[in-house]
Amino acid sequence: MERYLLSGNEAISRGAYEAGVQVCSAYPGTPSTEIFEELPRYKDVLYCEWAPNEKVATEVAYGASIAGVRSLCAMKHVGLNVAADPVFTAAYNGVNGGFVIVSADDPSMHSSQNEQDNRYYARAAKIPMIEPSDSQECLDFMKEAYEISERFDVPVLFRTTTRVAHSKSIVTLGERKEHEVKPYERNARKYIASPANAYQNHPKLERSMKELEAFGNTSSLNRMELKGTKIGVISASIAYHYAKDAFPEDTSFLKLGLTNPLPMDLIRSFAEKVDQLYVIEELEGFMEEQIRAAGIPCIGKELIGNMYELNPQLIRERVFKETAPVTDIGVKAVSRPPALCPGCPHRGFFYTMSRHKDFVVAGDIGCYTLGGSAPLSALDSVICMGAGFSAAMGMSKAFEQTGQKRKVFGVLGDSTFFHSGMTGAAEIIYNKGNLIPVVLDNHITGMTGHQDNPGSGYTLQGDIAESLKIEEILASYGFKNVIIVDPQDLKAMEQAVQDALNSEVPAAIIVRRPCLLIKRIKHDISKCVVDEDKCIGCRMCIGVGCPAIMVKDKKAHIDQNQCVGCTVCAQVCPKSAISRKEN
Repeated sequence: MERYLLSGNEAISRGAYEAGVQVCSAYPGTPSTEIFEELPRYKDVLYCEWAPNEKVATEVAYGASIAGVRSLCAMKHVGLNVAADPVFTAAYNGVNGGFVIVSADDPSMHSSQNEQDNRYYARAAKIPMIEPSDSQECLDFMKEAYEISERFDVPVLFRTTTRVAHSKSIVTLGERKEHEVKPYERNARKYIASPANAYQNHPKLERSMKELEAFGNTSSLNRMELKGTKIGVISASIAYHYAKDAFPEDTSFLKLGLTNPLPMDLIRSFAEKVDQLYVIEELEGFMEEQIRAAGIPCIGKELIGNMYELNPQLIRERVFKETAPVTDIGVKAVSRPPALCPGCPHRGFFYTMSRHKDFVVAGDIGCYTLGGSAPLSALDSVICMGAGFSAAMGMSKAFEQTGQKRKVFGVLGDSTFFHSGMTGAAEIIYNKGNLIPVVLDNHITGMTGHQDNPGSGYTLQGDIAESLKIEEILASYGFKNVIIVDPQDLKAMEQAVQDALNSEVPAAIIVRRPCLLIKRIKHDISKCVVDEDKCIGCRMCIGVGCPAIMVKDKKAHIDQNQCVGCTVCAQVCPKSAISRKEN
């Protein structure tokens, strides 16, 4: 058999392929994105797509399941909030073809606005949850997830974390096993989620969960590793590997792969074999709470805590009070906060906003979240996908109610506009919002690594697609003055803002320039340079927040390795000391 070094995400993609999956839909979100970036290599036997948002992705995949094929959807942890509506209903209805939902959680919030623990979604929705701990299990457990989904007539939540998704280990590949498509038959009783049908479906779901608990007691997804009787550890996911490294060699382990419902008979049997039982898990005490409620004494969160990622040393410190030796190697790490890339098209917009201290700007999730960082400091709020418009609406209404004449802007990107911004735009028109919605259109889904969206003109599988025009959508909603501007022309950017504010009809702004990192677009890049004789050291250019600009010997200096010649710095220089050199 072939063996490869794969990340967890790559192995999940391979596992779906080997399981005979035929329809896959997702919205990109770190740490889940690479699952679907890998799937197009199998497009000769399966269909894969980027959906406008996670709710749509879930509904597409579930619809395919109803039609009789095995299907997959994937998202990061906060995406499951968007998808929760169909997930909960699919649990009541059941499946036809196997249906798996990947939720990639992000402990320590490496690229997220919170570190919610999505294991609680499995309990709330009453669906089985599988948690792999390494890349091989990502592949193997995916195949098992589809068997469980079809056997118990229920969707399966496949939960990973950042470390499982992105770390690599050796994986033995198998062959694709074509799954026999289940015939589609109209079944209103099963698939029409009316109150009367849901009332009858709920007991079926409760029975399935009881059967799954019994199944978990003997499933190969859960295993005992018996060594000694002094200490026993129950763990799952990446925390299992951390605990294996931190606890003594003679520690016994109950390694769980099927974590909802918990196999209580198996857990009780394991607990009886050891003198002291620990539950080691990241984030909340999901397993510990249930184990304690079953009357099984254990130690866990009072030592481990419920915030941020674990690692072996943290476990040693918190459980055994072992402090790691520290060696000073004489090197200090320099703090480098994230910043908009050199030449980022968003910079001109945020610089313009930063010049107006009376503006209130509601931001959103994406590269443009960095517009809130110094020195630009141009955002007042960032909440979640789509809130750039709707939170701005709430702010403007609050200011109206309290007699405050504040100028409010709602900001989001092109991918976010299609994800959940269009409903916010409808809200602004319908309820007569006194604010300016702004779409930062860089032609790509930037923050998660350049995935296509309904406005980019391409699909996940590389096919040319209809490119939805944001200006036409806004105009159809009722924005009668849609202003399109290149943000790297600061005078035009300022004029667009003023024109929108002075408009007597509903106005919106589209700030349009493609991201410089889009490979299929050829960009004209010429470097900017500083004339030191003209530079007076006023530091105005530093205010644009470009990583390529610094001060040396009280003069501005531009790093030629980073500069892409966007000229935003040149436009703010009061002495014309910065210019673009010809190639």
